[in-house]
Amino acid sequence: MSETPTKGWVPDEVDTTVPSMARAYDFLLGGAHNFAVDRMVADQAEKLMPGAAKIARLNRAFLGRAVRYLLNAGVKQFLDVGSGIPTVGNVHEVAQQINPEARVLYVDKDPIAVAHSELMLGANDKAEILRADMRDPDSIIGSSQARRLLDFDEPIALLMVMMVHWVPDADDPWALIAQYRDALPAGSYLALSHVTADQRQDQIADAKDMIQESRSADQLTPRSHEQVVRLFNGFDLVEPGVVGCGLWHPGGPGDIADNHELNAHVYAGVGKKLP
Repeated sequence: MSETPTKGWVPDEVDTTVPSMARAYDFLLGGAHNFAVDRMVADQAEKLMPGAAKIARLNRAFLGRAVRYLLNAGVKQFLDVGSGIPTVGNVHEVAQQINPEARVLYVDKDPIAVAHSELMLGANDKAEILRADMRDPDSIIGSSQARRLLDFDEPIALLMVMMVHWVPDADDPWALIAQYRDALPAGSYLALSHVTADQRQDQIADAKDMIQESRSADQLTPRSHEQVVRLFNGFDLVEPGVVGCGLWHPGGPGDIADNHELNAHVYAGVGKKLP
């Protein structure tokens, strides 16, 4: 595949010789905002862990189902942390198709994700992108964008889809999510998906090593079912709890794979904040 022309859409600060997992994920989803080095990492992931692209699409389908579930539960505002590069089925597109008044604040630290989100959202006064690191919740919750879009007297859906496995244990993701939880009003929700270490352990270990050797700033920390469930401390898990993302309220063939391992390779769940 030839290199996508970069003039006009790549911020000057981006080093196109170092892979980004956001851009590799974009490629796995069929997006165009990625470079040769990102595609190389994605191709290697597919070789080391066959079905990686399918897993990415299963996870994206989970995101759409979770957003629709939350809208049906009465949620009208979403905080999507680690939103990534815009592709098909973005949160505001799913949400506003059902409720045109739904509001979405996207958060990402990747400059390309931010730049393209800004272009996409330019005419949408109910959705915005904030460039910030998810490990600094105070800067996100206290931002002018959050103050404009989010009403902290009403339930908010916090989305962390395929994000927390990029947070190492040293940064204590459990305490980090607790900070977000404590800032959310009663009746809020957490929707989360996370790569697991419980399936195909040798393959995920090889993929983790490959990412580490790639010089990417993003380093994978797969976690067990018990560790992912702990991320929902203080939330009442919606049935069926934390399960493979393909098994969370599947609605059709695109939501679930015939291969059980592909459905279970990423854990997913939704929880409601306890009173």
